Amino acid sequence: MATITAAMVKDLRESTGAGMMDCKAALTENNGDMQAAQDWLRKKGITKAAKKSGRVAAEGLIGAVTSGTKGVLVEVNSETDFVARNEQFQGLVKMIAQVALHNGADVETIKAAKVGDVTVETAISDAIATIGENMTLRRAASLEVSKGVVSSYVHNAVIEGAGKIGVIVALESAGKTDELAILGRQLAMHVAAAKPLALDPTGLDPETVKREKDVLADKYRQQGKPENVIEKIVDSGLKTYFKEVCLLDQAFIRDSGKSVAQAVKEAEGKVGAPIKIAGFVNYALGEGIEKQESDFAAEVAAASGKK
Repeated sequence: MATITAAMVKDLRESTGAGMMDCKAALTENNGDMQAAQDWLRKKGITKAAKKSGRVAAEGLIGAVTSGTKGVLVEVNSETDFVARNEQFQGLVKMIAQVALHNGADVETIKAAKVGDVTVETAISDAIATIGENMTLRRAASLEVSKGVVSSYVHNAVIEGAGKIGVIVALESAGKTDELAILGRQLAMHVAAAKPLALDPTGLDPETVKREKDVLADKYRQQGKPENVIEKIVDSGLKTYFKEVCLLDQAFIRDSGKSVAQAVKEAEGKVGAPIKIAGFVNYALGEGIEKQESDFAAEVAAASGKK
């Protein structure tokens, strides 16, 4: 039987909005499995949706750079947030993003690329030696269209083009690039705020859709609904789910009265040509990485020989 800690209960509460006792019960019933506990709460009707807890664990910066029809995102991690405010580290992130723009998003290719007389990997090693903290190029992503623009948005930017959240959006169109760039930035801001999982339902992971269907079906099964009714309710519930997680179906943050798809269609008048969202990438610093939490007071006591 897993030990249910206060930190686990806190994490589940933050990710679901459920009460503390309900969270503890959910974790106990599911042997400490966070995802299973989220589903358990939803089946009981205690929480609307299992939000991604996405506890940001790694420090560093997300770098974004675009040039016409191309754009890239990179994530460079460090051990502490202090490094994100270091000018040398900030310059390193911007340099790596520029290299990715011209060499593609493969991490090993980026690290092997030359910057002056040294490779990017050597530049990172030199920064580690100078700043005294471990750093890694964790990931990179790129988007490109044959005609149109790739726009970016960086939330909580520390410097231009680098911050804690970065988004790039690719718009394919033969229309006015200045108007496309404005729309692209608006859409990138929307993605940062609304966090869509895919462009439309076809882009969702089948396992994610199956999990959603199973959660909905079990929830209404526990309420005693007949199977033929459950099937209809689940279909309706999935449509609601798609509106929440698919970019084109989401309510546009600049005008909640219309969907993103409708907003893009309306923008075609200003742009002067059809517009297609060719893709988007959203990076949040440290997502998916767990950071070991430490007791600072205990560390200080240990360092000074106290108990």
